[in-house]
Amino acid sequence: MPRQTVNPYTNEVLKTFADATDVDIQQALETADGLYHEMKSKPISTRATILHGIAKYMRYNKYDLAKVMTLEMGKLISESEGEVELCADIADYFADHGAEMMEPTLLHTRANGEAKVYKQSTGVVLAVEPWNFPYYQIMRVFAPNFMAGNPMILRDAANIPWSAQTFADMIIQAGAPQGSIANLFMSYDQVADIIADPRIQGIALTGSERGGASVAKEAGQNLKKSTMELGGQDAFIVLDDANMDDVNNIAWRARLYNAGQVCTSSKRFIVMDSVYDEFLENLIKNFASVQPGDPMDNATTLAPMNTKKAKEKLQKQVDEAVAAGATVAYGNKPIDLPGQFFMPTILIDIAADNPAMHTEMFGPVAQVYRVHSEQDAIDLANNSQYGLGGIVFSGDPLHGEKVATQINTGMVYVNTFMTSLPELPFGGVKNSGYGREMSELGLMAFVNEQLVVTADRPDMNNVTGGLVKLDPTND
Repeated sequence: MPRQTVNPYTNEVLKTFADATDVDIQQALETADGLYHEMKSKPISTRATILHGIAKYMRYNKYDLAKVMTLEMGKLISESEGEVELCADIADYFADHGAEMMEPTLLHTRANGEAKVYKQSTGVVLAVEPWNFPYYQIMRVFAPNFMAGNPMILRDAANIPWSAQTFADMIIQAGAPQGSIANLFMSYDQVADIIADPRIQGIALTGSERGGASVAKEAGQNLKKSTMELGGQDAFIVLDDANMDDVNNIAWRARLYNAGQVCTSSKRFIVMDSVYDEFLENLIKNFASVQPGDPMDNATTLAPMNTKKAKEKLQKQVDEAVAAGATVAYGNKPIDLPGQFFMPTILIDIAADNPAMHTEMFGPVAQVYRVHSEQDAIDLANNSQYGLGGIVFSGDPLHGEKVATQINTGMVYVNTFMTSLPELPFGGVKNSGYGREMSELGLMAFVNEQLVVTADRPDMNNVTGGLVKLDPTND
C-alpha cells in the first residue's frame, strides 16, 4: 500500500508515496556503494564543506522545512523550527570537528615500531528511524557517518513519508553527491534483505523494543554492527532540598514537549514526601494551562498526537492503569477538537503490581510517585526495564550528581532540562538499547579502527612463533 501523510490536526490526507521496489533498493545500494568507494580517495575537508552547506541551506529554508513536520506529525511549529535549527547545529558540529576525530591515534606500546590506530569508513549504513523527530533522528546518524565516509540508506516510519523524502531531497539539493542518502519506503521483509546485503556495513535504529529486537536479530545473523536507541521510562527525581521554583517550571515542560512523544521525556516523577504536595499542585496547574489547537498557530501550546492509533494506544494504557488502582489526579477527558488530541493527564497511587509501573506511555501522561527517602527514590528509578535518561533536582548540585551516578541509565541531567546537543553522547542501557549517537562516540559507531604497527625492520631477538617475547619485569 502507498504511504500516506495524514495531518493529525485536520485528519486530512495530504500526500501519498509509493513503496520501494526491489529494483529501487538495488539501484540505491549500487549508487551508495559506488559513492563509498569514491569518497575513500577524497579528503575529508570536501565533506566538511558540504555539511556546512547543508546547515546553511536548512537555516535559510527553516520555516518551509518545519512546516512539513508540523503538517505531517503534528508538532508545534515552534518545536519544528527548533528541530531544524538543531539539525543545522549537528551538521556544523561534525563539519568542524569530524576531521580531527578521524585523525590517527598514536599508541604507546612495547611492540617493535610505531603503533597507530587509523579511522576508516566501512561502507553503507542503514538507518531505521521513527516519526517523533522526523529530521533530527536522521541527522544525528547522517552527519557523523557522512563525515566518516559512510553513505546512508534510510528506512523511516510509515506515517512520515513526506518528512523523510523532504530530508533526503534537501541533502542532495544542498550539495551532497548522489548516493549520500537514499530514502526508501521499505517493508519489513525488504529491510531484512537489505541488512543481509554485503554492501551494508552498519545498522542504526531508533524505535520500539520490538522493532529493535527484530532488526538486531537480523544484524546479528549477518554479523553486522548495530546501534539501538529504544524506549525510555525516564525518572524525574525531586529531592527534599530542591529549588521548587526551578522544578515546577521545568517538570511540566519535560513531560509535554512534543506532546509527550519523546523517548527521553520525563515519564515518572519521583518526589520526596516533604515537597510532594507542592509538586503535584503545580504540575496540575501547569498541565491545565496548556492550549490545544492548530499546531501552525504560535498561540497553541498543546499539539495533537501523531496518529489516531497512537492516541488510542495511550488511552488503553491509561484505562488499564486506572482499572489496576491508579488515581487520575488530573485529565483523562476528551478534548472537543477534530484532531488527535489527548488531554494532559496525571496518574498517582500507582502500586507495584500496576502495569503502568513498567509501561512506557508515549504521550502527555505523567506518573507521580511519593517516596520517603533518597534511597527509595533511587530504587524506584532503577525499577524499570529501561535505562535511557533521567533528571535529578537537588539543592546541592554535587549531591545531585552523586545521586545521578546511581541511576542505571545512559544519561542523567542534574538541576536542568535534558538537552540534545551534537557534542553530547546519546544512548542508553538495558532495554533502552546499546551504542551511542552524536559526539565522537557517535562518529566512531561505524568506523574501522585499524591498527597499523610500523617498524624499520623486525626485531628477531624478541620474536618467536609470531609472538613477541616480553620481559615480565617490564609488565
